[in-house]
Amino acid sequence: MLSSQFLQKMYKIAWFSTGRDKAAHDLLKVVQQSIITSSLPAEISFVFSNREPDESHESNLFFNLVREYNIPLFTLSSSRFKPELREAHPTFHSAYARWRITYDREVMNLLRGLEVNLCVMAGYMLIIGEEMCYEYDIINLHPALPNGPAGTWQEVIWKLIEARATQSGVMMHLVTPELDKGPPITYCTYPIRGEPFDKHWKDTEGRIPLSPPLEKGDLGGLAEIKREAGEEYPLFKLIRQHGLKREFPLIVSTLKSFSKGEIRIHNRRVINAMGEPIKGYDLTDEIEKAIVSPTS
Repeated sequence: MLSSQFLQKMYKIAWFSTGRDKAAHDLLKVVQQSIITSSLPAEISFVFSNREPDESHESNLFFNLVREYNIPLFTLSSSRFKPELREAHPTFHSAYARWRITYDREVMNLLRGLEVNLCVMAGYMLIIGEEMCYEYDIINLHPALPNGPAGTWQEVIWKLIEARATQSGVMMHLVTPELDKGPPITYCTYPIRGEPFDKHWKDTEGRIPLSPPLEKGDLGGLAEIKREAGEEYPLFKLIRQHGLKREFPLIVSTLKSFSKGEIRIHNRRVINAMGEPIKGYDLTDEIEKAIVSPTS
């Protein structure tokens, strides 16, 4: 048994996740297994989810995993939280902004007094407001390169396909009120051209316009692909497969660096052990060595 003195020095992580899919389940499992095997010198102090039990089958599976690991679980349903606030404002934007502040304050009250060194968003499907960003040091896992597409992983992949991108990546970044725009901490890149991608790109030829329509979004090929195949579209699935395999080692490597003091957050800036600001570490070589290359 670990001594109380050692436990007090343990690096404490707060895990934020909606728990909406298998990827959220697997991310938690990979990090917790790294902790159990002592390759990650930290502990997950608690898990917070913006869903509650029995709100979703996938979230229930996620909660079961949290309980199996004996990690304290806190929940507050965002979909059920004060819907009347959204109706009390003339525009959706102002309504959501007011609702978000109120929701975040309730979350902070719920978690007040819990010890944490770093908050990690891994599949947390809400935008964090300014007050909460300044209350905690929060980092986010995002399935794109720095300056790449913002949004959910589904939105990112469709944007990559529409733009006929040649590469993508995964990054961990500091959370700010602007969606997926916080400064990068770590990232890795991977090609989405060449084998085994090219045979799937051929299917987009002639279907997606060379330049996106200027108004009303894509009214042609991409919308048709989404209707016909959706997330089962082979190119979509392949990009997701390659990105997901890199998310696991990237988040573990990043948390190791935090727990060892190699990376810190000070005054809303990401710094190294010497106190110098960093612009994001490219861990591509390290991540490539850590994964088994996906197949087509």
